[in-house]
Amino acid sequence: MANDNLSTLRNKIAILIDGDNAQPSLLPEMLVEAGKHGQVTVRRIYGDWTTSNMNSWKDILNYHAFQPIQQFRYTVGKNATDSAMIIDAMDILHSGVVDGFCLVSSDSDYTRLATRIRESGIFVMGIGEKKTPKAFVNACDVFVFTENLAAEKKALRQKQAQAKKTTGKKHEEGKEELDPMPVLSQAFEMAVGQDGWAPLATLGQAIYQVDPSFDPRTYGHKQLSRMIAKLKDRFEIRTQDVGGTTVMYVKMKE
Repeated sequence: MANDNLSTLRNKIAILIDGDNAQPSLLPEMLVEAGKHGQVTVRRIYGDWTTSNMNSWKDILNYHAFQPIQQFRYTVGKNATDSAMIIDAMDILHSGVVDGFCLVSSDSDYTRLATRIRESGIFVMGIGEKKTPKAFVNACDVFVFTENLAAEKKALRQKQAQAKKTTGKKHEEGKEELDPMPVLSQAFEMAVGQDGWAPLATLGQAIYQVDPSFDPRTYGHKQLSRMIAKLKDRFEIRTQDVGGTTVMYVKMKE
């Protein structure tokens, strides 16, 4: 399991988002889903940035280091974003710089693109609403509905709020202690295997996809393994001998 997860995270993924056809509030969750299949190296979002409906993307795309691609509407009421995204996707495909694609849209116009990518032997996943036409869904190797991501996000926020109420430690000066769990939770979702366990090394790689600045020393620990060991109420730990090497696995408690 360790080697499978590690090789998966070494894959390179391009995530391309139709900004007219996706939800800014779910961008972190979309990154986690794409990150389950590899390292997200190409991050682009397409739309007409001169229009007011794209304003909601601006802060969050900067935070997550997305490149905005400008596409003017040549005709009133006609969306040219899909053409720009399709052309870019084919350029990336032929450049050979990624091992897979994540296409974020609920638009059937991307059905042929997904089919063409898959015909090249390249992994393609889609993210969109449940109203997404079945043809586009079936053209992908994996398709994730945003309604499921929204439900998971709501449940996680409720859990975090409850945990904050019951275990909210504070410094003497009244400030809340730094909490590594939001980053660790997202990274664990990327690294976890079908058995519910994640190799610590794979978790470490996933953490830097979520937050490149993450450092256990920020939270008072020299190593990630020591941090996890201290979080006994949130993680289980086990070790296993793999080819003569002791591998540590972690599992998040419900």
